[in-house]
Amino acid sequence: MNSSPAAFKEYLLRDATPPLQLLLAMSFLSQLLRIPLLALALGLVAGAPAQAQVTNTDQKADADFTRYKTYNFMDETARKDSTAADLSANIFDLKRAVTRELEARGYQRAAQPDLLVHIGVATQLLTQTRETNFLNDGAPYYIGQRNFRWQAQNVPIGQYREGTATIDVVDAARKEQVWQGTTTSILSRKSRKAAQQIDKGVAEAFAKFPGQAR
Repeated sequence: MNSSPAAFKEYLLRDATPPLQLLLAMSFLSQLLRIPLLALALGLVAGAPAQAQVTNTDQKADADFTRYKTYNFMDETARKDSTAADLSANIFDLKRAVTRELEARGYQRAAQPDLLVHIGVATQLLTQTRETNFLNDGAPYYIGQRNFRWQAQNVPIGQYREGTATIDVVDAARKEQVWQGTTTSILSRKSRKAAQQIDKGVAEAFAKFPGQAR
């Protein structure tokens, strides 16, 4: 068989069986991209999206954070879609992480606090898709010349849940929001992993918190 890309594609489309088409295509790509065949195969079948974490913060421009020494939590708000699981564990982990960050900065929890912390949680169920092509979906067997183009489609391959936590810090006396941090991440189904994601997101947000009670 001619090893040129054009001849290889013609062979795939006309002579090879679908399983052989996939194997030969992966072997060719492995050589072309200089990627080991096993690594390429693992990359093609990976089903979960990258667990990127996005964190943002904002603050009131003229807020005087030297005035604040104590904090406490307002009632948390959990907004769920119709298929969301109970978020009580996530809220508990969020409050624990926020407590750690504030107390590391010298703030103390009090019944009549200077700062009130409001936690909001929202989740959404998302569907991951991939685009079909002749390499990973197998081209049918053709008799004669194939003279029409492949119409790619997006096909679903799995679902995952994305969660966003919003941390609002409010001046209790003035009832003014002085700071906000948000963190968004794909939620792990494992409670320990989810707690680690929450710790990481809250820590990244509070790295930009301007206050220090000490």
